[in-house]
Amino acid sequence: MQVEEVDEEEEGDEEMEEEFKKKPNPGNEPCFKVIVTNENGLQASNPNSIFLIDHAWTYRVEHARQQLLHVPGLLHRMTNLMGIDFHGEIPDEGSIEQVLREMWKYNQTYQLSQGTAEEKVPVWYIMDEFGSRIQHSDQPSFATAPLFYIPQQIAYTVLWPLRDLETGDEVTRDYAYGETDRLIRKCVLLPWVPTEVLDVNCFTPEPSDEHYQAILAENKEKLPIAINPPVYDKDKVFKVFTDIQQVLNNLTHPRFVFTDNEGKADILYNFSHFKDYRKLSEERPEVMLNQFPCENLLTVKDCLASISRRAGGPDGPRWLPRTFNLQTELPQFISYFQQRDRRGEDNHWICKPWNLARSLDTHITNSLNNIIRHRESSPKVVCKYIENPVLFHREDVGMVKFDIRYVVLLRSVKPLKLYIYDVFWLRFSNRAFSLDDLDDYEKHFTVMNYAPGVTLKQVHCEEFIPLFEKQYPEYPWTMVQANIFKAFAELFQVASAKPAPLGICDYPSSRAIYAVDLMLKWDTSRDGKRIMQPQILEVNFNPDCDRACKYHPTFFNDVFSTLFLDETDSCHVTCIV
Repeated sequence: MQVEEVDEEEEGDEEMEEEFKKKPNPGNEPCFKVIVTNENGLQASNPNSIFLIDHAWTYRVEHARQQLLHVPGLLHRMTNLMGIDFHGEIPDEGSIEQVLREMWKYNQTYQLSQGTAEEKVPVWYIMDEFGSRIQHSDQPSFATAPLFYIPQQIAYTVLWPLRDLETGDEVTRDYAYGETDRLIRKCVLLPWVPTEVLDVNCFTPEPSDEHYQAILAENKEKLPIAINPPVYDKDKVFKVFTDIQQVLNNLTHPRFVFTDNEGKADILYNFSHFKDYRKLSEERPEVMLNQFPCENLLTVKDCLASISRRAGGPDGPRWLPRTFNLQTELPQFISYFQQRDRRGEDNHWICKPWNLARSLDTHITNSLNNIIRHRESSPKVVCKYIENPVLFHREDVGMVKFDIRYVVLLRSVKPLKLYIYDVFWLRFSNRAFSLDDLDDYEKHFTVMNYAPGVTLKQVHCEEFIPLFEKQYPEYPWTMVQANIFKAFAELFQVASAKPAPLGICDYPSSRAIYAVDLMLKWDTSRDGKRIMQPQILEVNFNPDCDRACKYHPTFFNDVFSTLFLDETDSCHVTCIV
C-alpha cells in the first residue's frame, strides 16, 4: 500500500464531496489517499493481509500543549502531518494552537482497563503519516483497532481488509464505526463533514422509565423488599463494621463500638458500593448502612442531570448548569451549540466523565469538534462552563474562581429528612480567572490537594465569610447560603419524588453522607436584579473527610449521632428539610 496525494477534483464519496464544497476555503490543505499497490491485490481471508500502523504521538489531553512546546521535532511533525504551515525552528503559540485545534480530526483513543483512576484516564494518539491519511467511507474497505502489545509496553493500530481488493483500490475506514443511526452518524462525522443540525429540537426531556430500569440492571443492584422501620433500645450501643480508616480513627462516641465481624454488626459503613439490598432486607432488616439503593441517581453526573429536569423542565433548573448526555443527547447538544453560536452567545463547555471525581479526564473547550470526539473515549456529559463566576479576591493572585463543598446528611427518604453539616469547605484556583488558556489547570480548576507540587490555598469558612461580605457587601452570606440550601432541598426532593429505580429508594435502614460541590455565578432574577445563583457541580459518594476530621475532631461523632441516633441537639448540623 502507499499514500498518494490526490487532486480535489477526483471522484469520491458524493455526500462527503458535496459537504466539503460548503466548507470555507476548501482545498487549503493537501488531500491524500491510500491505495493498494500489491499487483495481486489483497485477499481478506489471507492471514498476511493484516498490517500494523505506528503511532506518531501518544498523549493525554492535559499534557498536549507542553509536549508540543518541549518534545523536539513533535510540533514540526504534527504540522506537516496536518498540512499546517510551520517554517520556524522554535515552537510558536500560533502553530501550537492550530495543532491543538486540528488534532481532533486525527485523534484516536484507548484506555487501560486496570490501574489507578489516574492510569485509567483515556489516552489519545495520532497514527503515523500513513495511518492518518486513510480516508473515511461509509462503505469502508478496511477496519482498524488499537492493539496494546504488553511485552514492549507500546500500542499499534491493526489494519485489516473487510473484502478482497485489487491493485489501485482505495484503503478507507469508517470514521463513525459502529454508529448505525443516520442522524448520530451525521453528528459523529461533523469534524470532517461540517454540517448544521439546527432543525433538531434541543430540548432534553427526562429519559423514560426504561432508561432507569436499564441503569439498575447494569449496576447489578438488587432492590430491598419492604420492611418496617427498625426500633432500637434507647441506650443501645451499636456495633459498627467499617473499612474506612477516617471513621476508625475519629469515631469516639460512646454509643458506637467497632467490630471486625460483619455478620454481628448493627451498622455497615462501607467504602465501596453495596449491591444486594434484597438479601440484607430479607435476612437482617434491622442492620443499618451508609448507603441508599439507587443513590447513583445523585452521584453519577448523567443521572443527576436527568432527575434535575423534574425541577426545571427540559432545560433543567437554574441551580444546575445546562447539561447534555453525550451518549444519548448528542444531536440536541450540537443543535444547542450551533444556535448559541449563531446568536453570538458564549460557547465554553466542560466535558466530564459520568463517574470520576477530582477533575480527572475533565476538559474545558469552545471547540465543537473537541467535544464530539471526547464522546469516543468514555461516557461523558457536557455542561455549560460558567463564564461569569462569582470570584474571590486573593491578595497574592487577584480575582480567582472558588468552589464550596457542603457535607449533606440524608437521614431518610420517606419522610425526606436532610441535614447540612455547619462547616463548609472552600477550594480556590491559583491564578486569576479569565476565559482563555483553557488547559491551564491552576486557572480553571480548584481541586489542588491531589496535584503534586501545586499550592493549596486554605481558608476556613469562619474566616471566609467576613472576607466575602467585605468584597460583596450587598450580598450577606446568610442570604447566599439560604439560596444554596434551597437548591439542595429541591435536588433531594426531585431525587426522591419517584419510586426506585426512578428515584432514591425508600429503605428505612439506609442513611448516607454526601459532599455537594457548587459554585456561584452572576445571574439576573425574574425581576431584573443581579443575583448570585448557586450552581451545583456534583454530588460525591463517600467523600474524603480528611480535612473535616483534622479541623473538627467531633465530625464523625456528629455524623453518626445525626444519622443513627436521631440526636442532633449537640451536633454541628442544620436540618433543611
